[in-house]
Amino acid sequence: MNDPIAQFEVLFDARGHAGIITLCRPQALNALTHGMINAIRMQIDAWENDPEIDHIVLRSMHPKAFCAGGDIRAVYEMRDGDRAARNSFFADEYRLNARLKHYPKTVVSLIDGILMGGGVGLSAHGDYRVGGAKTLFAMPEVGIGFFPDVGASHLLPRLRTQAVGLYCALTGGRLKQADALWAGVLTHCAEGDQFDQILEALVQESDAKTALARFAVRPSGVAELEPRAQTIEDCFSRDSVEEVLAALDAVSGADAEWAKETAATMRGRSPTSLKVSFKEVHEGASRDFDACMIMEYRILSHILDGHDFYEGVRAVLVDKDNAPDWQPARLEDVESLAIDRHFMQPQEGDLDLR
Repeated sequence: MNDPIAQFEVLFDARGHAGIITLCRPQALNALTHGMINAIRMQIDAWENDPEIDHIVLRSMHPKAFCAGGDIRAVYEMRDGDRAARNSFFADEYRLNARLKHYPKTVVSLIDGILMGGGVGLSAHGDYRVGGAKTLFAMPEVGIGFFPDVGASHLLPRLRTQAVGLYCALTGGRLKQADALWAGVLTHCAEGDQFDQILEALVQESDAKTALARFAVRPSGVAELEPRAQTIEDCFSRDSVEEVLAALDAVSGADAEWAKETAATMRGRSPTSLKVSFKEVHEGASRDFDACMIMEYRILSHILDGHDFYEGVRAVLVDKDNAPDWQPARLEDVESLAIDRHFMQPQEGDLDLR
């Protein structure tokens, strides 16, 4: 393990049939550090060859968060440093995402509370995602001049519909338990206070599917997106970000206020990030997982060489004035060629996922 601090931020335990990974960085809502990413990768590599382990279980010690994302603040602080070192955090994170996607043993995530960004990359590509009543899913990256990554280009277009995935990508909209199950982010709902019992069942039993089925319950709370499914489909099945906004502006009736608020949210996001994310989701719909990860690394490399990401982090996480100076500031000023460049091979070459 390269980072000794990571020994305390992520814990590993092999019990019965389960290899248990526990995130325990509560002061940062389990935001992933580079050390945590590498530690998880090393451990699951070891467990692959352990005949006693039938499934991997990811969980959190924090009652309010599974994982709030990656340690973006640390990346921001490297903005003037070595480019390769800055990019290596994401390269290793993306390799871990791909490793989990292709892992030969069952991967189960027990989720309650915040599930965003890097936490989605840890959980969404496994076999089962069990959400408690406090589950809160979002991919809010466009709000800091970034883009939905960690495999989101593969995940989002494969939610209930591609339009639902685009809604998540372009707005950073937050899905509670009921909507997360409806959209396809979760595979099961369970009572959060039963997670210890679920874990014990996974320790005792080799068949995760059967064990999880015993604890599955109907979602608590009221779905907010599901009743608006047709409006989401109508507005987010358009051919450009501008057309999505025009469709939202034209909504009348019961969903008019929701559409107005959604459009206002989008208009506050980075115009470049909106257009990159729109193209990313459409491209990802026809690519396999590894191709999506290579595409995301291309986008990442160009985003980190640009302006909006650092300005977004400054405005939201550093100075906290929530007044980012996006460049360009208007959708109509974002050139198509500038967006296309994000999808070109970076100077250091494409990501090797091995």
